[in-house]
This record gives sequence, C-alpha cells and structure tokens, in this order.
Amino acid sequence: MTQPASEAPQAPPPPAVTPPAAKAARPALGLRADVRNLSLLGVLAVLVAVGGITKPETFLDTSNLQLVLTQASVIGVVTVGMTFVITSGGIDLSVGAIVALASVWATTLATQEYGFAGILFTAVVVGVGCGLVNGLLIAYGGMVPFIATLAMLASARGLALQITDGKTQIVTVQPVLDLGVPDSYLLGVPPLVLVFAVVTVLGWLLLNRTTFGRRTVAVGGNAEAARLAGIDVRRQRLYLYLLSGLCCGIAAFLLIVLSGSGQNTNGNLYELDAIAAAIIGGTLLSGGRGTIVGSVLGVLVFTTITNIFALNNLESAVQQIAKGAIIVAAVLVQRSTLRNGET
Repeated sequence: MTQPASEAPQAPPPPAVTPPAAKAARPALGLRADVRNLSLLGVLAVLVAVGGITKPETFLDTSNLQLVLTQASVIGVVTVGMTFVITSGGIDLSVGAIVALASVWATTLATQEYGFAGILFTAVVVGVGCGLVNGLLIAYGGMVPFIATLAMLASARGLALQITDGKTQIVTVQPVLDLGVPDSYLLGVPPLVLVFAVVTVLGWLLLNRTTFGRRTVAVGGNAEAARLAGIDVRRQRLYLYLLSGLCCGIAAFLLIVLSGSGQNTNGNLYELDAIAAAIIGGTLLSGGRGTIVGSVLGVLVFTTITNIFALNNLESAVQQIAKGAIIVAAVLVQRSTLRNGET
C-alpha cells in the first residue's frame, strides 16, 4: 500500500521589516521636542540673567521669584487646557472671559455665604458650564470654533460686567485669603504653584499616556481618518472644551486667591497669552501635535518678561513688542528644526 506523500514543511513567514524611515520617526520627534524645550530653557536662562543684571537685589529675591511662579500658575492652568484644544485642531478665544465670569460669580455675597467650598465649587461649575456650551455649539452645532468661542467671549464678558456692575467684589472668606499668605507656603512653595504643578502633571499624563490623549492627537491630525478609525470625533471635541472650561474654573479660583477679589476685567488677554505660550512651546496651531512641557516653559518665559519689565518700570507697549519678537523667533527656530529633521 502506497504511503501518502507527507506535506513539505512550510517555512515561517519572514519577520516584518520596519522601514528605516519609520524606525527613525519616533527618535526624530523626540529629538525635535528636546531641541524645542532646550531652546525655551535657553531663552528663560537669558531672561533670568537680564533680570539679575538689571535688578539684582530685587529680581533674584525669593519673594519676587515666588511671585513670578504664582502669577505663572494662573495663566499656566489655562494654557494646559488650551494646549489640548489646539492639539485637536480647535481654538478657544473665550478662556479669559470665562475666567472673569467664574471669578465674579464665585465672589458674589450669596456665594461667599457658603465659604471656601462654595467659592471653589461655583468657580469650577461656571467654567465647566461655559466649556459645555462651547463644546455643544462646536461639536454638535457645527459652528466653527473661532466663531463659537468668540461669541462666548462677548457673552461671558457682558454677563461678568452685569453681575459686578463694574465694581470690585472683595472676598471676605478667610480660608480663601489664607492660601495667598506666606504662612501657607509649603517648604517655601506657594499653594497656587503646587496646584499648577499637579494640573501640569495630570495634563502631561492625560495627553501622553492615555487613550484620550491619543484620540486628541488623532482628531487634530486628521479628523476624517480618526472618524473612520472608530473615534467619536464630536464627543471627543466636547470633552476637550469641557476640559478647557474646567481649567478656566480652576484658574479663576487661583486668581481669586491671588487678588482677594473678583472683577469683570479679570483674565484680560489670557486667550492671547495662552495661545502664544502653547505655540512657542511646540504645539501646532493646525493641530496634530501638542506638548504640555513646552507650553509650561512658554508660560514661564512670558511671565518672566512681564516681571522684568515691571521691575524696570518699562512701558507695556515695549513689553508686547518683546513678546511678539520672542514668538517670531521661537517659530523660526521650530521651522528650522523641522526642516533639519526632514532632511
């Protein structure tokens, strides 16, 4: 009887070969991010040197450095939320107005009757509520982010003015005021700076180590491709504006602690500072790439500039020119880095 011919053993499939370009993609991106951050650190070091030379007895004083970090904390928290929005390809022009509305709503006499918790809760709820309106209009209403957030800017500013009637609302809740005094500092670090640090770390983890962050980058890179990949783009955009509103609410509470009051002029031009800090930090205005570390460095650069100009009694117009020059220089450095990475 004839034995059936045994089947010839099949050779295992060859291992997948990753193209050299793909292998170099991640290191190249990391290298460019490192170069951007090092460039901002260099700018920050130069500014510190300038401040130390022009006002050595004042600028390098511990209390002044604490002030710089405290002021950076408020706009820094807003910038973290803005970084997420810009990374997704959106924009939020209403952050400054939301901070103002949240701060005045949280400092009304009726709200202050509920003490520390009432002020904090109101500030956060108002911020999230405004973010919800922005998100619904953009994600489900089909409005362009520029138009929707511009409308929120005007509405929130108007409502803040109506609540205050143009007057400053003084905070009388002592536990809130105590957070701004040196006795509350932990190892010399103001509580506001600690809050900023926590928000920064959580923001970095959310953007770089979670599915939410990957979806944010995907939506900003190509929204249609993200939709075809199974991402609910509209829901993702709604969450992002909720996150931005949450950051505005937290920043409003920090500003209340810092100033001890609520005013309808709070948060003036925060939207421009937050966008500029995110852009010079390496976040693409067109979306698809964002960096929390770079945004924080951008905030520190702008806050240090403001402090140096204030100590030297220089006009605010010159300060704005200097900020504009730094933005242009940072963008040119980024473009040069990108070109070098592609060649």
